[in-house]
Amino acid sequence: MSFINNQRDKFRRAPLPARERLGDTLFRIIAFLAAATIVLIIALLVIQLFRGAIPSIREFGFGFLSSTEWDPVNDLYGAWPFIYGTLVSSLLALLFAVPLSLGIAIFLSQFAPGWLRAPLGFIVELLAAIPSVVYGLWGIFVLAPFLGETIEPFFSDHFGSIPIFAGPVYGVGLFSAAVVLAIMILPTISAISRESMLNVPRDLKEAAQALGATPWETVRMSVLPLARPGIIGAVILGLGRALGETMAVTMVIGNRPEVSASIFAPAYTIASVIANEFAEVTAGLHMAALIELALILLAITLLLNLLARLLVQQTGARAARGKDKRA
Repeated sequence: MSFINNQRDKFRRAPLPARERLGDTLFRIIAFLAAATIVLIIALLVIQLFRGAIPSIREFGFGFLSSTEWDPVNDLYGAWPFIYGTLVSSLLALLFAVPLSLGIAIFLSQFAPGWLRAPLGFIVELLAAIPSVVYGLWGIFVLAPFLGETIEPFFSDHFGSIPIFAGPVYGVGLFSAAVVLAIMILPTISAISRESMLNVPRDLKEAAQALGATPWETVRMSVLPLARPGIIGAVILGLGRALGETMAVTMVIGNRPEVSASIFAPAYTIASVIANEFAEVTAGLHMAALIELALILLAITLLLNLLARLLVQQTGARAARGKDKRA
C-alpha cells in the first residue's frame, strides 16, 4: 500500500512535459466542442423552425393550436386535428404495446430457458430493424382489411353506444395506426425493460423465494420495483418514437384532418401532414403553417423527454431510499 502511495505522490509531483500538456489541452477542447455540437444543433433547429413559422404565428397566434380549420385554398390553418391525431394514436399504441412488452421482458429475463432466451430476444429486437415503409405496406394491405372486416365491426355492433366505438368502420383510421405503431415500438420497450430486470440483484430474488414467494410474487415485489426507472424510461422512449413516426402511420391512418371521438375514424398526424404536403408547397402562409406544425411536434417531443427524465430520476431516488431502508 505504501508503494502505491509513493508512486502516486511521485506522479503528482512530476511535471508533465510540454508536449503532453498540449495534447491534454487539445483533447479537452475537442471533447468540449463535441459536447457543444449537440446543443448548437438543437438551438439552430429551434431558431430556424421559429423563423420559418413567424408568418403563421403572426397570422393565427395561439388560435392556431385550437383551430380545426385546414383549408390551403383559403389560407386558413389550424393544428388541433393533427395534434389530436398524433397524441391519440401514440397513446393508443402505448396502451397496446406496454402490457405485451412487459410480458415479453418478464419471460425473457425471469422464466425463459437458456436455449430459448437468446433466439427469442433476437427475434423481438429484429422487429426494430424492419423499415417503417414495410410496416406501412403490411398495414394497408393486410392489417387494415382484417381489422375492418372482423375486429372493428364486432366492437361497433356490440359497443357502438360508447362514443369511442361509434360510427362507421373503414379499416384505415386511428385504430389501425395505433396497432402498427404498437408493433413498431414493442422491441424498444421490451429490450430496455428486459435489461432493467436483468440488472436486479439476484440476491433479492433468491431472498424472496427463500421466504416462500411464488414466481409471480417474486417478480411483483422484488423485480418490478427495482426495474421501474428503466421501464418508465423505455415507455417514454417508445412514446417518442410513436410521436415522430411518419411513413407507416401515413399509409394507414386515413389522412383526414378531423377530430372524432371514435377510434375507428380516419385521422391525421403532424408528421403525416408535413410529409404529404411539404413537397407541394413553395412559400407563403401554407409553408409557415407546416413549419409551425414541425415546431409543435418538436416541442411535444422535447417536453415528453424532459418529463421522462424527471420521472426516471424521481423513481430511481425513491427506489434507492427504499433499498437503504431495507438494508
